[in-house]
Amino acid sequence: MTAETKAPVKMGRPRGFSEEDALEAAMRVFWEKGYEGANINDLTAAMGINRSSLYTIFGDKEALFHRAVERYREGPVAFVWDSVQEPTARRMVEVLLRKAVELLANPKNPRGCLSIQGALAVGSEAESVKQAMIAFRKTGETALTKRFARAQAQGEISKKLDPADLARYTLTLLTGLGVQGANGATRAQLNTIVDMALKSLPF
Repeated sequence: MTAETKAPVKMGRPRGFSEEDALEAAMRVFWEKGYEGANINDLTAAMGINRSSLYTIFGDKEALFHRAVERYREGPVAFVWDSVQEPTARRMVEVLLRKAVELLANPKNPRGCLSIQGALAVGSEAESVKQAMIAFRKTGETALTKRFARAQAQGEISKKLDPADLARYTLTLLTGLGVQGANGATRAQLNTIVDMALKSLPF
């Protein structure tokens, strides 16, 4: 076969490519810049691949974002769902908030929280991404509501309190920590906020 008649070589994965490492890098770009703030050049540079490989392996930008969010859920913020295994509701809230401080104060992480700044405000063309993030946050709310309901059934908290209200209150504290972390609050400052919050819990 002559050079002129050789079949074209299909582009494969880059040598030494790790899909997990690339996804981790994409997650951190979205974490830092948000969905709309992160462009394809940002993503490919961080992931160490070209546009063709990104689309072939991960799909489009939206598909990549959804996978990055799932990685965020299973990795950096897995503690939100793990916290419901704590023996008491009060201990659950403390672990949840302290773990959030560890995440937010870690200098190796982007500022703030991907679940808040990833797609809180986007254009109409990215409405599906915004709705996906709302659903993502709702899963945490549901998990906490169920845990508070169990604590109530066990007599740990008053029957006068609504488990769903407690879940929303707890997540409001968590969101507030994320905003303060994005603003540059130190670990000590964040822990002081947690100390105050724990003293004001209604149970």
